[in-house]
Parts: sequence; C-alpha cells; structure tokens
Amino acid sequence: MASYKSFETERLILKPTSEEDAPFIYELLNAPKWIQYIGDRNVRSVEEAKEYIRNKMQPQLEKHGYGNYTLIRKSDNVKLGICGLYDRDGLEGIDIGFAFLPEHEQKGYAFEAAKEVKRAGIEEFSISRIRAITTKDNVASQKLLEKLGLKFKGMVQLPDDDEELLLYEFVNKPS
Repeated sequence: MASYKSFETERLILKPTSEEDAPFIYELLNAPKWIQYIGDRNVRSVEEAKEYIRNKMQPQLEKHGYGNYTLIRKSDNVKLGICGLYDRDGLEGIDIGFAFLPEHEQKGYAFEAAKEVKRAGIEEFSISRIRAITTKDNVASQKLLEKLGLKFKGMVQLPDDDEELLLYEFVNKPS
C-alpha cells in the first residue's frame, strides 16, 4: 500500500487506517453506539475487520488520498476512535464522520480530531463543501457538527436505508 499522510493535533495522531488496525476496528464496529447510530456492519471477527478495512476503507484512500483515520493518543499510543472524510453513496459532496470507543467519549477528542480533518480537507485536499449526516437521536454528534461550523440543511435518506438522517453542511468560501 502506498504511504498516505498522517496528521497530528495536540493530543492525537491521525493515521490512515490500515489492516494492522483490524483488532481495534473490530472492537469499534461492535461498540453499542456504533451499532445504534451508524449501523451493524456484520463484522464478527478480526479477520472480517481486515476485510472491511481492505474493501471499505482503503479503496477511497487509494482513490482520493484521504479517507478513514485511526486516532491514536500520543501520551500512551492507545487507539481511541476514527475520524475521516468519506465519499458516501447517495450523498453529494464529502462527508465528515467520527466514532469512538465508549471509554474515550466526552473528553474532547472528537472535536480535536474532526477540526483537524476538516482543516486538512479544506487546505490540503481542496474540498470546498464538507457535509455530515447523523441520526435524529444522536444529539452529541449534532452538537459537535455545529461546534465545527456545519449548519443544519435538512433531512436526507441514503440508498437502501429507510431512516431519515439530519444533513449538515459547511461551505468554504475563498476569501
């Protein structure tokens, strides 16, 4: 696999997700809030997590140069969550998303990581419009998107999904 850029914040390293992250991705994809808010990806083993990374995460990284980043805490190298920029089916524009293991929520890591991913999207990948989707009941995610400067735009449905999602958007207007 080619080498892709990692990013850093005060407390975190944002590293493109690779197959070596499979045990962590397996744990994250099976966390209760992932299943509740994002959906069950039917990843039931570390081997299936490797396949998920290969088939769902790496192709976009290879195509666009950005994608899913594993978030690693600098102080102890613990993997906390993921954040990234996604080219999603059925959603126009590039979507910012994030998810954390439960024990690492509500510590400011999501905002820290998402702020850096948003900056990189605009400044390094020349993405002028960043969107995000979240469920109606995921209030923490809604607050974070608003704190990031995304504005609520309306409701949207993705293909093969009957749930209506809230759509947020940030448009970078060149100065």
